[in-house]
Amino acid sequence: MRKCAILSMDSLADFEAYDCLIDEPMLALGWQTELVSWRCANVNWSDYEAVIIRSPWDYQDDMESFLSVLSTIEQSTARLENSLNVVEWNINKSYLKSLAADNVTIVPTLWPETFDSKNIAEYFSHFATEQIVLKPRVSANADNTFWLTTDNYQDKMADLSQAFASRELMVQPFMAAICQEGEFSLFYFNGKYSHTILKTPAQGDFRVQEEHGGGLLTVTPEPSLLVAANNTMQAISKLHGELLYARIDFVRHQDTFALMEAELIEPSLYFNMDEAAPQRFVDAFVTRMALGEPKLINAESDAENSSRGKS
Repeated sequence: MRKCAILSMDSLADFEAYDCLIDEPMLALGWQTELVSWRCANVNWSDYEAVIIRSPWDYQDDMESFLSVLSTIEQSTARLENSLNVVEWNINKSYLKSLAADNVTIVPTLWPETFDSKNIAEYFSHFATEQIVLKPRVSANADNTFWLTTDNYQDKMADLSQAFASRELMVQPFMAAICQEGEFSLFYFNGKYSHTILKTPAQGDFRVQEEHGGGLLTVTPEPSLLVAANNTMQAISKLHGELLYARIDFVRHQDTFALMEAELIEPSLYFNMDEAAPQRFVDAFVTRMALGEPKLINAESDAENSSRGKS
């Protein structure tokens, strides 16, 4: 029996996690899964053939230690999915800049290097809106995300100053469509589309996570949404090749769909929302393990291979 570690955190008591739904199909294909906290000391990662990052939903509290653990895993004989290279790229939301440069429509965003309370009024003016969102570039679970209005932002200055005292931030217009319609999440396993859900916030909130009272609904994506998601996946593949998993989050914006985030590190994959999704995921994993290390397909890699005379 081959062993696979499911990388998690010390306690999932306050979270909704569905990764146990892959245990049975993994076992049926010869893989024994074991839930392991990324904070667990003295783990011999070479005891596992693979480590799948799934629910380390506190990594943002100690990012450097988290990346150090992933580096240790990659230096072992275990295969890390998704790879450390992907995590390092995706862990800071400034990755959205590179996707936008490849013609992916993202939510309009400003990227101030530091927080300055004097600039908040200018953010409202820049987006010609009365509502904006400030959030850290490194975050999970909507931690330290602020929904501000022209009427209330002055009251939140102390909290904002504390939250962004040592964090890079990003500023976006509040996307009203999240409250009116919801946020769409499309899931891809090994580069292939799997399923889509619509996440809606609780009344009076804008956070769509279940932990904040959000609701979930399985939907069939309209053609333009699927095109937007496929284009985003193609842009990601140019940089990193095909990934074991990806969750691509969109919101309706004007006459199209805008990318909110490409979740490539530890997104919930909502296996509970599509009964065939666990098997699709496991099949994708087993296929990748059988094929070995995926080949990067970016131009730099191709040029390097060419210069070395590789086909």
